[in-house]
Amino acid sequence: MITHSQIFKGAEKYMRVRKNDVHIPISYYYAMQLTEQYPNADKELVAAAIILHDIGWYSIDEDDIFKKGFQSENFMQSDVRYLHETEGVRLSAEVLADLDCTKEFIQKVGIIIDGHDTRNFARSLEDEIVRDADKLWRFTVAGVSVACDWFKQNPTQYCNRLGTDIIPQLHLAESVAMAKADLEETKKVLCCDVL
Repeated sequence: MITHSQIFKGAEKYMRVRKNDVHIPISYYYAMQLTEQYPNADKELVAAAIILHDIGWYSIDEDDIFKKGFQSENFMQSDVRYLHETEGVRLSAEVLADLDCTKEFIQKVGIIIDGHDTRNFARSLEDEIVRDADKLWRFTVAGVSVACDWFKQNPTQYCNRLGTDIIPQLHLAESVAMAKADLEETKKVLCCDVL
């Protein structure tokens, strides 16, 4: 069986865009916490999918990533969002094949990656965990610090957006509890009551 570290190393070169080298490890941390809450979930599938879910951004011009993928009017349905998912499926298949993963496992990972941002529903428990972990990193100090710039907001504005727009998108009760607790802590650390 491959280790999570091997998957990280296999995908490392694709993480050097859009601060994925920060986003993905933090999301992985949350995904592993959630798998502890859901022992019926396939932990290895969740780990591979969360590590590889956003490596498709590597294939997209960085200017397009931010202008079309984060700042356009309907950014969640922008062409670059779909493209990063398609490219993520392709690149994840290459990474996992290089690690001698089975075709069945590679396909399961691809099913989660495909639509993880653009679909408004989860296909499985593992998909729910990955989708939630992908969002939970935003509630950390690091997540707010990075993502507020993507959306051209200050930290307080972005924290407010997290509470109104992102928490309602979470699938699992445990994810909601984590998000609320982390958001309160992040607001304190970033002095959002003052700034």
